[in-house]
Parts: sequence; structure tokens; C-alpha cells
Amino acid sequence: MVLEDLIRLIGLRLQMFGYTVTEEDKSTIEYQAEKAAQYVCNYCNFKKCPDDIPGALKFVTVDYAIGEFLEHKKTFAPNALSMLNLDMAVKQIQEGDTNIAFAVGEGSKTGEQRLDIFINYLKSYGKTELMRHRRIKW
Repeated sequence: MVLEDLIRLIGLRLQMFGYTVTEEDKSTIEYQAEKAAQYVCNYCNFKKCPDDIPGALKFVTVDYAIGEFLEHKKTFAPNALSMLNLDMAVKQIQEGDTNIAFAVGEGSKTGEQRLDIFINYLKSYGKTELMRHRRIKW
């Protein structure tokens, strides 16, 4: 995996969440991309980082980097995350005659709690995939 591809995918994924990447964010994204790649390499015992990261772990690495990025933003620039829409959650899905209901405004979780849950999901996503690619270190 090439670091430039990882950075590009991080930008695309952030756009999916409604976050617009600014020039100020680029250095933080680069740092978080390298940090995420190093985390995956250390966890899986890959020798050459990020070159040894297989394509199957590409999106796990991207989501981990985004979780780290959002946590950084939450700590140092929380107002920048106001554009994220964490209110929409699927409440009910029915297959026959297609019925989807969204839990908008329901629940007792604050915006910050929902953001914390989302960040934790991104940082913990793919643990089973990481375990599948883990190598024994001699």
C-alpha cells in the first residue's frame, strides 16, 4: 500500500461523512495516515511499512486513521466537526414492501456521546481482519 493512496482514501471517506477537508487538515491527515499504517504494521508484524500492508487491510487502515483524525479534531477543534451528521441511525428495516425508518432525534445520547461511539467504532473496526493477517515475529 502506498501512503499517498491511503491519504486519498481518507479524504474520500471523510467526504462520505460530510466533512470537508481543508488545507489546514492535510498535515494532520498525513500524520494520522502514517500513524495508522504504523499501527497496522506493528500489530501484524509487517517489516516494511506501509509497503507490506495488503489490500485487504486498506479500509481497516483508512477507518483507523479517520477515527484518530476525528478524535484529534474533537480535542483541538470541536467546532470543525459540526458538519458531521450523527443524528441519523437506522431504527427499522423491513424487506417485504421495503420499509426503512430512521431514528432521528430519538434516544438519550448527546451529540458528543454519538461522536465518541462513532470514533470508537472507526478505531476498533477490522480487528478480526488484522488478526487474520498477523504474522509470528521471530
